[in-house]
Amino acid sequence: MMSAEKILPVGQADFHALRESNAIYVDKTALIHQLAVAPRGVFLARPRRFGKSLLVSTLESLFKFGLRDFRGLAVESLWTDKVYDVVHLDFSRLKEFKNIEDFSNQFRRHICKRFSRVGFQPEDSSDDLADLDDWMGELPSLSLVLLIDEYDAPLTICLNNPELFEAVRSEMRRFFLSLKSNVGSLRFLFLTGITKFSSTSIFSELNNLVDITLTPTYGALLGYTEEEIRQNFGYYLSKAAKTLAMSEEELIDGLRSHYNGFCFDMRASKKLFCPWSVLNFLDAPDQGFQNYWFASGGHPTVLMKYLEGHELEDPANFAELKEAKLSDLNTPGDLTTIDRDILLTQTGYLTIKSVDDFGIVTLGYPNQEVTMSMAELYAKELLGGRLYRPADGVLLTKLLGEGEIAPVINRFNEAFNALNYDRHPVVNEAACTSYLQALMMGADMVPEVEVHTALGRSDLEVTVGEWHWVFEVKFAATTEKAEALLTKAISQIKSRRYGERPHGKKLIRVALVYSAEDRRFVVWKNADAEES
Repeated sequence: MMSAEKILPVGQADFHALRESNAIYVDKTALIHQLAVAPRGVFLARPRRFGKSLLVSTLESLFKFGLRDFRGLAVESLWTDKVYDVVHLDFSRLKEFKNIEDFSNQFRRHICKRFSRVGFQPEDSSDDLADLDDWMGELPSLSLVLLIDEYDAPLTICLNNPELFEAVRSEMRRFFLSLKSNVGSLRFLFLTGITKFSSTSIFSELNNLVDITLTPTYGALLGYTEEEIRQNFGYYLSKAAKTLAMSEEELIDGLRSHYNGFCFDMRASKKLFCPWSVLNFLDAPDQGFQNYWFASGGHPTVLMKYLEGHELEDPANFAELKEAKLSDLNTPGDLTTIDRDILLTQTGYLTIKSVDDFGIVTLGYPNQEVTMSMAELYAKELLGGRLYRPADGVLLTKLLGEGEIAPVINRFNEAFNALNYDRHPVVNEAACTSYLQALMMGADMVPEVEVHTALGRSDLEVTVGEWHWVFEVKFAATTEKAEALLTKAISQIKSRRYGERPHGKKLIRVALVYSAEDRRFVVWKNADAEES
């Protein structure tokens, strides 16, 4: 069990500071040794909040100071290399610019400042990048380590400004061309980012880069396995379990459902927890299983910029699994033509569930935390770019918690009335149920769809407070058919025993019918109410 003397490394991206503060470090250094032992260039893409910056800082410490910060870690008995000059570039600093002149000034200033720490001094000329190219050409062979974090940040910020995007790409291309022409001077080159696009020119220039993004060997380089959580956070797991009055196994189950399920290897062999979410939960377990992944920084810039010019999939398909070619994950298109599901996978909203023998990848949401974040996007899409807020300020969660059916159905109708109906009409039962699911999840609830029983599947179930709600939804093309469909829904609920699995809550089972003619739920009934 982990001693209480070790602190949680919440938000810690500096490896030396982490080690100096006696914080817990989940030891990835055996993989880091394997990655860095030989001279080469490497690229790794991962979603935000997975520790890319900490990994870059760890590599910087290893190459710059040797084993100074690695006492007791696996690499201590493996690393025999010398120390090097290290340049650490962080392109996430280059996101606030309005034109190419502004970007160029920031970009060159950042590069010159970082390279000046290892001896580079620009000539008295107007072309710093040309001076850098000349300087690198004079370096001894394998004498410099270059680490570039968030290489794609400047590109994604101007994704929907084609002219500025091309200008930024051209400016960056000159720098990467210089690296290619002076690759002999580099002992190790490492790039991280959220995305990889085939036509950014960067990867065509640096064609000697090894892309380990989907390599099974490095599938767990970032993120926590369940074994690592159990080994490193025992004290905090025990503390959290006591705080929430549950067993440690129940706590692990909760962590799995909320924060686990990410997979970054082409064999779908490893499932990973998001480190940011796990650490924040363990730091404040009394707050329960919150959505830390989204709340910490909102949706990633590249996705939101993409959605300014593209649409999400039909919200009726919100909960469905997707399919993609493994080759498309390995070599995606450019920033303007990339497939939506590929981009959602790169940004962490979808993850690899399985890969078949023909290279077809099944994609889905990794966990409840991400599903809730995605539901908020879909809820905004349904409502024309805004989140639904009831006119009287009474939230749906409060009404469901009170256990009264009529106010809940009225709120459903109010929300459906706010739908962007021209783009997302309710055309069948599946759409009706999916829209309800997205709207509920966008309001921080956790509904389940098509809940299996031995006799069938209920449409939608959700637990709020002391109540467990079961909704059986029917769709009527015309209002005159609603009563017959209501009777059918009530019969289904009873005969198939929907909601009768153990859940320890008071049960409310509701049959309801949506009319396409009236664009609202026109009839509903408590399936267990006594006949009058």
